[in-house]
Amino acid sequence: MLIYYVLIACAPLVELINKRFLSVLFMNVMYDKEKIMDLIKSITKEYERTDIPAFEVGDTLKVSLKIKEGNRERIQVFEGYVLKKQNGGVSETFTVRKLSSGVGVEKTFPLHSPMIEKIEVVRKGDVRRAKLNFMRARTGKAARIKSKDA
Repeated sequence: MLIYYVLIACAPLVELINKRFLSVLFMNVMYDKEKIMDLIKSITKEYERTDIPAFEVGDTLKVSLKIKEGNRERIQVFEGYVLKKQNGGVSETFTVRKLSSGVGVEKTFPLHSPMIEKIEVVRKGDVRRAKLNFMRARTGKAARIKSKDA
C-alpha cells in the first residue's frame, strides 16, 4: 500500500523514468518511509533549477518564455505581479497577473520548467497575504501594490 502512495506522489516522474526500473527499485527498498522519501528527493533533485532568483507574492516579475513556432524558437516576455505560489519541490508553480488593454491576464508557470529562459525581479512588493486573489476585483489605484523600501 505504501508503494502505491509513493508512485502517486511521483506521478509526473513516471513518464521520465521507465516503469520497470521503478518497480525493481521499489521492490529492493525497505518499507521505511525515510528511505523512500530520500529516494524521491534524489530522483527529483536533478530536475530542479538553481538559477531562479528569490521572489515572493506581490513582487513584479519579467518571465522570459521559450515559444516554438514551427521550426524556429523565440523568447516572449510576460511581465506582471506574482498572484500566488503553490506547492514545493519540483512541482512548484507560480501565477503571474498583468493588465493587457484593460483586461486581466493570468499565467501559471511551473517554476522548474525548461521552457522558462529566465526570471527577472523588477521590483519587490509589500503585501500581507500569501495569495492575492482579492486583487482580481480591483482596478485603478486600488490595484496598486506598495513597493518595499530597500
